[in-house]
Amino acid sequence: MQANIITLVRIVLVFITVWLVTLGFYFRVAATIFTIIVIYMDSLDGYIARKLGISSDFGALLDIAGDRIVENIYWIFFAWYGLITYWVPIIVVTRGFLTDLIRAVAFADGKTPFGKKSHLSSKVARFICASRTSRGIYGGAKVASFVWLGLYLTFQSGIEKYGWSIPANYMTISYNVGLALVYITVVMCVVRGIPVLWEARHLLLAKNYRIKD
Repeated sequence: MQANIITLVRIVLVFITVWLVTLGFYFRVAATIFTIIVIYMDSLDGYIARKLGISSDFGALLDIAGDRIVENIYWIFFAWYGLITYWVPIIVVTRGFLTDLIRAVAFADGKTPFGKKSHLSSKVARFICASRTSRGIYGGAKVASFVWLGLYLTFQSGIEKYGWSIPANYMTISYNVGLALVYITVVMCVVRGIPVLWEARHLLLAKNYRIKD
């Protein structure tokens, strides 16, 4: 229960965070801090569930849903703000829908995305998609992208409001670093989704499939 509450709080907090970014310099500073907290809470809910022995299949799915909501909100927001191309949220959202479709079908068969009952059969697929190492690196890439873009907007606001004397080429370099982080994260997102789709190709190519009652 406690872990699920953390996930729900995380979802609410991300809406507050992107709203703060639109309000000005100090609010952007707060939003950047909140972004770190939001991403950290992703690992916190899982840790608490394991520590207290209250992990559940539903909790695992809720955690994934929370991840989807958080990252999609950030990608869509930054695209709306003009910092990244609209193709980024399109790719991430499409990948998310496809992999979550497979996981929903697997869940109906009593299988889970992670853990001992994972629907992934091969060791390679489990490492790429479900291992703590892979999830940790991907989570780190997301927080680096979101925080870096948030800091870029914060410094941009400082230049506009307080006349900070930051050379234009520094801001350009900073922006390009942010884009590089974004593209690395998107590539990782796609790569981590491929094994899920590959191992479920028999479902994708099947003529008929009905979820059990």
